[in-house]
Amino acid sequence: MKKGLFEAADGGTLFLDEIGELSPLLQAKLLRVLEDQVIRRVGGIRDMQVDVRVIAASNRDLEKAVRDGQFRQDLYYRLAIIAIFIPPLRDRKEDIMPLVDFFIERYNRRFKKSIRGITDETRRLIFTHNWPGNVRELKNTIERGMILEDEPFLRPVYLPFSVGESGGRTVFERTSSADGGQALPNGRTLPRLYIPEGGTSLEEVEHAMVELAMRQSNGNQTHAAKLLDISRDALRYKLKKFGLIRGDEEGAQAGATEEQ
Repeated sequence: MKKGLFEAADGGTLFLDEIGELSPLLQAKLLRVLEDQVIRRVGGIRDMQVDVRVIAASNRDLEKAVRDGQFRQDLYYRLAIIAIFIPPLRDRKEDIMPLVDFFIERYNRRFKKSIRGITDETRRLIFTHNWPGNVRELKNTIERGMILEDEPFLRPVYLPFSVGESGGRTVFERTSSADGGQALPNGRTLPRLYIPEGGTSLEEVEHAMVELAMRQSNGNQTHAAKLLDISRDALRYKLKKFGLIRGDEEGAQAGATEEQ
């Protein structure tokens, strides 16, 4: 049988990202592993002792999730032996440019490019953006721009939250029906669409909508899927398709599913 993540990490450390997104069933299984240091392979008939130190991260307020009954209190206290709060990126603007420089250097090596930095307008937009997706959103933004840019400096036209040459307007403008939004049969109002003069494709529109839903839901995939009226599996497919999530970022849930 193939080893699961906890068995593979025996004697070491396992990092579980987005721990707040675990289902109640997986929360119970993870708590058992943490409490008893015991796992059982999928399809196995005997328990195995493991010694694993767990580091978990979440972009959700887990204390509020506990109060709302969305996260187990006993699991929260088991994980929060040492808790480190990292303020959102919007509250530490001084970290933005060092991170931008770091990601530019990383993707210059990966994509064999020689981007030297960002333009003044790109800098202005980066500093005025709210970054609900925090460092991961910034990383994806720079990666996207680096893939598309062919000039020495990263221009705002390639920022996902701006159409650059159009005065910083977004592709999707939030409007009310009185302001010209199109009324839908279900009573909702479709945002007014703004298409850049250079044109766009339906795939780019879908990409932007998925990114917008993830930002609006602060990275919560379940909420983002509801905003888009699609299943969570369909959303995860689109996130992978557009490079907004990697397969190895499913580790927390996949690992907890493996170890029972």
